[in-house]
Amino acid sequence: MNNIITPAETVRLAFTDGEYVSPEAIGEADIEAALRRRIEPVAGRALCEAMREGAYPDFVSEYAAPALALCVRLVVQPRLNAATGQTGLAVPAGANRKAADAATRAELMRALRIRAREAVRRMSDYLDAHAASMAEYDPDDNILKRCCCDGGFVQIR
Repeated sequence: MNNIITPAETVRLAFTDGEYVSPEAIGEADIEAALRRRIEPVAGRALCEAMREGAYPDFVSEYAAPALALCVRLVVQPRLNAATGQTGLAVPAGANRKAADAATRAELMRALRIRAREAVRRMSDYLDAHAASMAEYDPDDNILKRCCCDGGFVQIR
């Protein structure tokens, strides 16, 4: 199955300087899960399938890929905060580093959710503005046109 982005692209787009993560830490299943959960409800299944096949490369590189990468990071970040091995679950900490506390991890997740939400909204706005040139996109299927959360309030349209 083709994915819209690769694990390496995910790392490049979702992690900033100084936040090194190996692309091997991102699985194809992580990308697929984020696509189905966060991107497909906005773009629609038909458009996602077209993007998988290579359609709309400019839209993908400028809007869909950054949004998807941030959504993938939301999926993998909790797993990066802890390591599972044969001895069970451990919090990673090296000789010169200390594992982040729960409040710091929660703050990071809040910031990541905001970044991902805004990237998905940016993608949605582009889709709405260019719906006529993207035959697979149906604005009526865009979940953000029916329900969204702004400032902690659920808004149903």
